[in-house]
Amino acid sequence: MATTNTPILAKRVKGGSFLTEERQPQDIFTPEDFSSEHRQIAKTAVEFTTNEVLPAAKDIEAKNFTVTRALLRKAGELGLMGVDVPEEYGGLEMDKVTSALVAESISKLASFSVAFSAHVGIGTLPIVWYGTEAQKRKCLPKLATGEWIGAYALSESSSASDAMNCRTRAVLSADGQHYVLNGEKMWITNSGFADLFTVFAKVDGEKFSAFLIERGTPGFSVGPEEHKLGIRGSSTCPLILADCQVPVENLLGEVGKGHHIAFNILNIGRFKLGAACVGGARNSLQDAIGYSKERKAFGKSICEFGLIQEKLAESAAGIYVGEAMVYRTIGMIDAALADVDTHAEGASREIQKRIEEYAVECSILKVWGSEMLDLVVDHVVQIYAGYGYVEEYPAERAYRDSRINRIFEGTNEINRLIITGWLMKRAMQGQLPLLQAIKQLMDEVMSGPGVPEDREGPLAAEHHLLANGRKLGLFAARAASQKYMMGLADQQEVMGALADCIAEVYALESAILRTEKLIRARGESAAQHAIAMTRYYAAKASQTIEQSARKVIAAVAEGDMLRTQMAIIRRLAKHEPANTIALGRQISAHLVSAGR
Repeated sequence: MATTNTPILAKRVKGGSFLTEERQPQDIFTPEDFSSEHRQIAKTAVEFTTNEVLPAAKDIEAKNFTVTRALLRKAGELGLMGVDVPEEYGGLEMDKVTSALVAESISKLASFSVAFSAHVGIGTLPIVWYGTEAQKRKCLPKLATGEWIGAYALSESSSASDAMNCRTRAVLSADGQHYVLNGEKMWITNSGFADLFTVFAKVDGEKFSAFLIERGTPGFSVGPEEHKLGIRGSSTCPLILADCQVPVENLLGEVGKGHHIAFNILNIGRFKLGAACVGGARNSLQDAIGYSKERKAFGKSICEFGLIQEKLAESAAGIYVGEAMVYRTIGMIDAALADVDTHAEGASREIQKRIEEYAVECSILKVWGSEMLDLVVDHVVQIYAGYGYVEEYPAERAYRDSRINRIFEGTNEINRLIITGWLMKRAMQGQLPLLQAIKQLMDEVMSGPGVPEDREGPLAAEHHLLANGRKLGLFAARAASQKYMMGLADQQEVMGALADCIAEVYALESAILRTEKLIRARGESAAQHAIAMTRYYAAKASQTIEQSARKVIAAVAEGDMLRTQMAIIRRLAKHEPANTIALGRQISAHLVSAGR
């Protein structure tokens, strides 16, 4: 696999194993591990967005797709559109860290970022992974350069999250030369100007399959643009297929195997969305820092007020943790892909299988990242106050644009169910030692309070919060499993609360490990800002874990059992609170001083 000089992690780990195994700082990839090539590509993407995209923001937001297409072509000339395309088809075939860095760096204007990401990800990857040699040679060079723009048509008005329930039908013609497609697709990104569409339909109304359809194909038409709350400059239209004749050679993959294409592609989309959310949050916080220094009230800059400092600190801590999670996850994926021979028979399937190993982490990035971004843009609107509600200031557009991320790539509700369901399924199949970890926890709980682990170092207390957070999640999962057994999947509120426990364990561990790795590399004094952000976030994460565990226990127990289990929750959640006010002031002072 062609890559940059990414440091390969020495230890390959199973997806979801963060719930049952402790990691060491050297086990994870962090932003501090970026190579010079990573940084150069990110710099190229940032400069392109700053110098080319942002000056055209007014035209882009007005749906001037001639401008958008020209900018996408420019991105293609810079190589940014071909990061996931194999070299033999005109791409760069970079590692996934580079791919995520580009997604993060291009996120300064969400409308353009959405168009770019849809093309590079769901618009191109289905052909990279599932295309025939002829399909790849015809399509990928044009997609890599931006000569063609791609789109992906899965959703329908009656089956958005329930994709397998699509109504679009495909019937093979009597002469066997083409499929005839009838149906309608909804909310298709890039559809107003795309050249190539990956469209899903059921052959004979039963076999879920994918087809490549070029604009201009007889029977294929694009409906009017949707007028949206946010990402207004991106194109979103319905597609109408009325006896649309698609040549048989445009079948993508195998008849009846379209679900592999539809769902495997989403893991890439989810970790890239997580990266883009981090980039979007950083951009908004940058605006807020500058504004809070300039805006005067009661004789001083508003960045001197404690409640403004609190918003800046919470935003910065969220971005720091988000970065840690995103690049930890993608580092694991790159390590898993390192020895894949991309030219070997079945290489695409092997790549998908290895990425799917981290499906739960990808779903966590999508949920956690989109909700972190929503929190940040909300804080930024509040910092701008009345000006935050006015279109000419950046806070207003960022606030509107953020909201779609909780719907994209599978809603956050669907992804929460995936997080818990995926882990439970793997535990029942014996692929993840979750049941053993739960048994060990219960043995510990039944033996009564023990002596806490004696740790040293600036994050000793946070390690204690992490250890107990992991136990709270496992304890809540055990109680829910005992109550509902095989019916747990039908208890969506419980599944969602467990997902929140799981996500916060992953977030907190990622932050701690990143900071400890930074301390080892640069020394404790140089890592004070990172230490403060980790401590600040740990206080919030532990509260979320405890509240979620309480929610589960209250739903599954009553009477004496409820009282007993709540006593265990209180014991596991016991800790001395951190001084988040002092930490927040420290973090904010650093941001204001640095100006970023």
